[in-house]
Amino acid sequence: MGNLSYAIIGTGALGGFYGAKLQNAGSEVHFLLNSDYEQVSQNGLIIQSKDGDFMLPQVNAYNNVEKMPPCDVVIVALKTTKNYLLPQLLPPVIKDNGTILVLQNGLNIETEIAQIVKNVTIIGGLCFLCSNKVGAGHIHHLDYGQITLGEYAVNYQQMGITSRMQEICQDFENAGIKIELTEDLLLGRWKKLVWNIPYNGLSVILDATTDELMANSYTRALVEKLMLEVQLGAKSTGREIPDSFMQMMLDYTLKMKPYRTSMKIDFDEFRPLEVEAIIGNPIKKAAENNVNLPLISGLYQQLKFLDGRNSN
Repeated sequence: MGNLSYAIIGTGALGGFYGAKLQNAGSEVHFLLNSDYEQVSQNGLIIQSKDGDFMLPQVNAYNNVEKMPPCDVVIVALKTTKNYLLPQLLPPVIKDNGTILVLQNGLNIETEIAQIVKNVTIIGGLCFLCSNKVGAGHIHHLDYGQITLGEYAVNYQQMGITSRMQEICQDFENAGIKIELTEDLLLGRWKKLVWNIPYNGLSVILDATTDELMANSYTRALVEKLMLEVQLGAKSTGREIPDSFMQMMLDYTLKMKPYRTSMKIDFDEFRPLEVEAIIGNPIKKAAENNVNLPLISGLYQQLKFLDGRNSN
């Protein structure tokens, strides 16, 4: 049983899955909910998973952070489109010298959080997870699930493997969650974008699932070209992504079950898209280093149009 207490900010397909796994393994977990609060507070969480189904009949459920106890680790699992809420959500629930674990997609997220809370450790987590919320308090885990953890420092200096990372890693591994520790969070974030930018972006623009994008020679070629631009963006910030990593992402996607990406689900449900964090911020970061990413910029402009039309 872990000694760290956890708060989940955003109990959806990702936060609900990892939080439930932690509680099921004996960790103390507190869940912040919005629309699912009544259902989960009365009936708990249902996890339908390729690794084995389980149910938590009772969980610590809250609809207000002011009612939550301060925790050692606060897991931010909201969509980045909700990050404007973090100045209200984070301070009441994080202990002094606690840890904010940011399980969000995109670039430059930790920098923004560092402006909100002081006297804390910030760790970024890159999740390779196929999981959907299929009902109130009901999460369906389809594939994968591993997380890469890296500690944040100003300007994304490399921090190495820290004791706090190792402590959290132990709890997650005890819960059956595969963890990889990285000495370089910025490199980890660029690597995650190798998958996120092409598949999230194209799935919305082309109304396609991952298997459809991989099965067609034209879209597969476009995926590969977008990956090369992510590699170029990373290089502009002094980070090298090997060609073998991009090939591994292509191979993973070929093997995974047909998947509707999180951005496509948000689009279909008329929710705001995480365009800025996942696509806009990498373009800006590369531009600061005088590198242009034309294909990714074209993706960005199309997604901004679709997102704007979808919200009207």
